[in-house]
Amino acid sequence: MKNVSGKSFDLEILRRIFMYAKPYSKVFAWTVALTIVLGIIAPIRPWLIQYTLDTHVAAFDTHGLLQMTLILVATMVLQVIVQFFHTYYTGALGQWVIRDLRVKLFGHLIKFRTPYFDRTPVGTPVTRMVSDMETIADIFSDGLLIIIGDILQLIAILAVMFYVDWRLALISLSTVPFLLLATRSFKNNIKKVFNEVRTRVSELNVFVNEHLTGMLITQVFNKEKDEMKKFDQINQHHRDANIKSVWYYSIFFPVVEILSAISVGLIIWWGAHGIIQEQVSFGTLVAFIMYISLLFRPMRELADKFNSLQMGMVSSERIFALLDTETGVRTMGTKDASNIQGEIRFENVWFAYEDENWVLRDVSFQIKPGQMFAIVGSTGAGKSTIISLINRFYDIQKGKILIDGVDIMDYDLESLRKRVALVMQDVFLFSDSIYNNITLYDENISEQEVVNASRMVGAHSFIEKLPDAFQFNVRERGSVLSSGQRQLISFIRAYVFKPAILILDEATSSLDSESEELIGKATQALVSNRTSIVIAHRLSTIQKADCILVMEKGKIVQSGTHEEMIREEGVYKNLYDIQFAAEMSA
Repeated sequence: MKNVSGKSFDLEILRRIFMYAKPYSKVFAWTVALTIVLGIIAPIRPWLIQYTLDTHVAAFDTHGLLQMTLILVATMVLQVIVQFFHTYYTGALGQWVIRDLRVKLFGHLIKFRTPYFDRTPVGTPVTRMVSDMETIADIFSDGLLIIIGDILQLIAILAVMFYVDWRLALISLSTVPFLLLATRSFKNNIKKVFNEVRTRVSELNVFVNEHLTGMLITQVFNKEKDEMKKFDQINQHHRDANIKSVWYYSIFFPVVEILSAISVGLIIWWGAHGIIQEQVSFGTLVAFIMYISLLFRPMRELADKFNSLQMGMVSSERIFALLDTETGVRTMGTKDASNIQGEIRFENVWFAYEDENWVLRDVSFQIKPGQMFAIVGSTGAGKSTIISLINRFYDIQKGKILIDGVDIMDYDLESLRKRVALVMQDVFLFSDSIYNNITLYDENISEQEVVNASRMVGAHSFIEKLPDAFQFNVRERGSVLSSGQRQLISFIRAYVFKPAILILDEATSSLDSESEELIGKATQALVSNRTSIVIAHRLSTIQKADCILVMEKGKIVQSGTHEEMIREEGVYKNLYDIQFAAEMSA
C-alpha cells in the first residue's frame, strides 16, 4: 500500500474495502436506494404534523384530523419497514464482505514463509483475522452508508426548514458552527485514540495467546505472580486507551445536548413572539422543535457513526498492510518436482537468519538418491537449518542447493513440498480425528492406505483401542495422546504421502524405549527406496546410515560412515564415547 495520509489515504482504504462489495453490487445498490428513501422520509412527519395543526386542529376539523392521523401512521409504518430492510442489508453486506476478506487474508497468511512467523507474535495475525476484521463490518452496518443516510437526512430537513420559514431555519442553525467545531475536535482526537486502542488490543491478544500456550512453563517455574503483574500492566494500558475514548464521548455528547437545548430555546422565544404577532403559526413552531430534534440527532449520531468508521478504517489499514506484505518467497520457480529421484547437493552454501550472523558457512555435501544420510552435532551447529533450507522455509544468501541437478529456486514450491516429508521432534496435531491428522484432508489417500501405514509403523494396535479408533479426536495439539503416540501418528502421516525425500528431525528423541523399538523396523521400511535425512541426538539410531555428517558452528568438521569415524579421533568419536559412557552408567 502506498504510504499516503489524510483524506487520500482514507479514500484509498475505502476504495479497497468496497472492491470486496462488488460481487454483491445488487444488494449494495438496494442498500443505497433504501438509504436515500430514509433520508427523504425523515422530514415528512414534522411537516404533516404542522399541516394537521394549522389546517385541521385550528379549524376543529375532526374528519380531516382522522385522515391526517392515518396518513401519519402509514408514513411511520413505511419508515419502519424501510428501516428494517436497510438495517438487515447493511449488516448482511458487511458480513459477506468480511467473510470474503477473511478467506483472502487467511489464504495469504498460510503462504508466508517461516521468517515472518519467527519475528511476529502469533497474537498479531490472530487480532487481524478476528477482532480487526469484525470492525470492518461496522463500516457497512454502522459506518459509511449510515453516515451518507444521515447527511441526506440533514439536507432534506434543512431544505424543508428553509422552505417553511427561512428565519426560523437560520435561528435553528445559529449553534451549528459551534457544533461543527466540537465535532471536528472530537473526530481528530478519537481517531488517535482508536489507533491506540487497536494497538493495545493486539498487545493483549499476543500476551494472552503466548501465556496460555506456555502455561506449563509459567507454572513449573512458579511465575504466576510475575506474569500476573505483566498482564495487569498491559490490561491497564488497554483500559487507559479506552477511557480516553470514553472521556471524549463524555464531553462531546453533553456539548451537543446543550447546543440542541439552546436552539430549542431560541426557537421557542422567537416563535412565541411570532405567534403573538401572527407571523408564525403554532403548527410551524411545533414542527421546528421537531426539526431541531431531527437535525441534532443525526449530527450527534454522526460522531458515533464516525467512531465506527474510524475503527473500521484503522483495522482496515492494518489488514491491508498485512495483505500487502510480501509472502517472503524470493523467487517462484515453475519446474515440476513430481518425478524427482532425491539427489541433493549443497554447493558452498552460506546462510544467516539475520544480517551476516552466519549459521551455515561454506557448506558442501552430496546425498545420492536412496541414501540414508545422517547429520549430528551440538545444539546450534546448523543441523535443523539444513533441513529448513531443503524445504525452502528460508532462502540462502550464497551458494546453491540442487535437487536432481536443478537449482531448488527453480522448482515450483508446492510441487517440491509434496515430494518432501518432514517428521519433527515436536509433533503438532490439530484438534481433529487421527485420520484427518494423518491425511490432512487429502482425498487421494485412501482409508486402506492409512490402515496399512499404521500397521507398518506399529501404531495400529493402540489406535484400534481408542474410542472410535481412527475417528478419535486428539484435542488441541494432541493433548490426550502421549508424546510417543503423537510421534507414531506423524510417522504414519509421512508414510502415506509417499515422499521422495524423507527428513527425520530428532524424530525419535522424545520416544521411550518401548515406542522407539516399535518404530525401529518401521523406520527402516520408511527410509527404503527414498532419500532420507536423519538428524539424530542418539547416535545408536544412525549407525546404519550410508553417510554421517558432523557439524560444528555451521561448518562440516567430519563425514563418513559410523565404522569409519569411530576408528579415528575426532568430534564424532567424542560424542559416541560420551553417549556410550552415559548409557553404561544408566
